Amino acid sequence: EEGIVADGDPAVAFGPKPGANGFSWANGVRTYYATLTSVFPPAGASPTDADSPHRRALHRAQFRDPAAEVPFKGFEAIAVSRIDDISPARVQDKNAWFRPVIASKQSNTTFSDKEQIWADNVATSLHFGNVYVCYAAFRSVPGAAAPLFVATSHDGGDTWANNQVTAAHNVPPTLWGQSGCTIRTNSDGVVYVFYQQFESPFTFLPPRGSHFVVKSFDGGRSWERPQFVQQITDPCFFVDPVIFRCVMDGIAGARNDLSGSPNVDIANGAPFGLGATDLIVNTWVDARAGLNNEQVLLNWSSDGANTWSAPQVVSTNGDRGYYTAPALSPDGAELYLVYNAFLAPFQTTTDNARPLIGVVRRATVGPSGPSGWATLHRSPPGDARAASQNNLQAEFLGDYVYADASNNYGVAVWNDVRQGANCAAIDAWREDLQDGTAGATPQPQTVCPHLFGNTDIWSFSNR
Repeated sequence: EEGIVADGDPAVAFGPKPGANGFSWANGVRTYYATLTSVFPPAGASPTDADSPHRRALHRAQFRDPAAEVPFKGFEAIAVSRIDDISPARVQDKNAWFRPVIASKQSNTTFSDKEQIWADNVATSLHFGNVYVCYAAFRSVPGAAAPLFVATSHDGGDTWANNQVTAAHNVPPTLWGQSGCTIRTNSDGVVYVFYQQFESPFTFLPPRGSHFVVKSFDGGRSWERPQFVQQITDPCFFVDPVIFRCVMDGIAGARNDLSGSPNVDIANGAPFGLGATDLIVNTWVDARAGLNNEQVLLNWSSDGANTWSAPQVVSTNGDRGYYTAPALSPDGAELYLVYNAFLAPFQTTTDNARPLIGVVRRATVGPSGPSGWATLHRSPPGDARAASQNNLQAEFLGDYVYADASNNYGVAVWNDVRQGANCAAIDAWREDLQDGTAGATPQPQTVCPHLFGNTDIWSFSNR
């Protein structure tokens, strides 16, 4: 109905509902849903016109009625939908939702990507109720210059103002790109946007990376200059020659674009600011120990991201960390952490299983930081070879790994392939693609088990 279609990377945030008295939890809860979006294929276009956002944009210009209104400029945008007082019944009712709003700043060549959304959810904050979306704004095509932007809404998502918060760093090989933003607020409403600066994996293996933070002290109206946090080693040891992406588990494997990016939480005392310590934790996957020794690391800051502790290894059992996320209880007393991990070394063939698990851990937090780590859950393994890109050329495992916590319990979600089925014909074809000897693309409907390609999101809750 809006002339746009959802393209993935979904993100959700919860904040106070606005009312006559401004933002207040007494008004209820507003849920914000952000997603990538492109223009819906126009009337008169053939089915193949919907194959990519680029083709959609080109055919929009070619076929659309010149008098018709274009939903937005560019190839890809960030849309935000909203619903108040969400319930299992209301979420199914289209009329309960507000119309989606384009939050990103668009031009004719913009490809907005990899967004995260956050609502200022602490009643003590000077900017209580503000909503923020951080995203990378690729110019022309993905891989081109991509400054980070933050869109801010002061009116519950009706309107958005955009600020460019970093330069358009893309000077290969040392400033190859930046992405993987994560955004949070503390109990006073200070906004923190963390991101990773990349080196080119086509020059450096593994590439060195850097974490940076950008802060706003006035509710997103202005932003400080980026502040260096730390250097990391990105867990990219192999660029697959077929898909030209860093892969984690072996040839034709699952790409790991954002494994080394920062994942942050703040003990901000939500929803009323009670007991807030404003401790900041950051977790990521690091390859400083070498191939097949990729570790989940964590550090923390108690002074507003000005200084940081030494990194602490939080993965166990020789797990090869893949994606990770933390969650602090609002009072900062407990820390939950979830990660995906591979249990087998990097594979140079597609012959062997590639077991993938999800792990949930918990620590208590004191003056010296997190300690007393305990493993709450280790999932049954699944074979990552059962995952697939749409073109079948490689596996695909999304970075849908997340955690949240109250003062009484924690919850975590991860990407899981235990209910997927490996397909020998696809394995053989993927390996043949590597040396250019592959024949026709196998048809999964006829040569594969029916659960090939099946991946799920699983959760664990500790009450």
